[in-house]
Amino acid sequence: MNQNENIVDSEIRRLLKQFKLPDIHDRFNEEIGRAVEENLGHRAFLQRLLIVEEQGKKERLRRKKIKEAHFEQHKVIEGFDFRFQESVNQSKILDLASLSFLDKKENVILVGPPGVGKSHISTGLGMKACEAGRSVLFANAIELMDYLSECLEKGTLRQRLKKLLKVDLLIIDDLGYLKMDKEKESIFFQLIRQRYEKKSLIVTTNLPFNRWDEIFTNELAAAAVLDRLLHHAHVISISGDSYRVNKKLEEVLDA
Repeated sequence: MNQNENIVDSEIRRLLKQFKLPDIHDRFNEEIGRAVEENLGHRAFLQRLLIVEEQGKKERLRRKKIKEAHFEQHKVIEGFDFRFQESVNQSKILDLASLSFLDKKENVILVGPPGVGKSHISTGLGMKACEAGRSVLFANAIELMDYLSECLEKGTLRQRLKKLLKVDLLIIDDLGYLKMDKEKESIFFQLIRQRYEKKSLIVTTNLPFNRWDEIFTNELAAAAVLDRLLHHAHVISISGDSYRVNKKLEEVLDA
């Protein structure tokens, strides 16, 4: 590269930085080399550069959304063992993975004993939403309600609920292990009521619906929550053995 080419190259890089085109900036010379090898015309070369930037922006957005979601583990739908959990309707889960339920402001409720894959499926659906550029928050039920109770004490609950309403998909994990008092029950009802027909929820629980009065203070409170939660919902009931226990037994037997 001669002196004039160096000057031009530096100016191009300056402008790419100025206009915040980092992927073209990083791969400019590489793409020039490919264009020369393939004898690309100017339009085709420009198109390729723009595709490089588009793909880079999508990947950065995906990583950002996944980080902001606070998943406990990074699980994907493609990694779910449908052969082990035969009670899970694979076509139904793959349909949910298309995210049509998000567009329709519908909920997903995953019910089943510990270890059968509820959190895996909920996380996998959340990851799909992140890849589509949607905002997601994954929260353990006990930790979420403790936090919202603290917000109530500090006088910031209203602002926090408004912020949660902006999240496209809220995932509440392990609801069955939560035992609410009147205060938390009221907060939870506000959370569900605000998202009703506006934004989607995914809830995982080990308790069947006829035992939700164990979570809330009475049957009436449980019914009020279930009424809104289930009105526009996909209920996935999972039975069978714990995947984690089965895996551990395999390890012991193979040892």
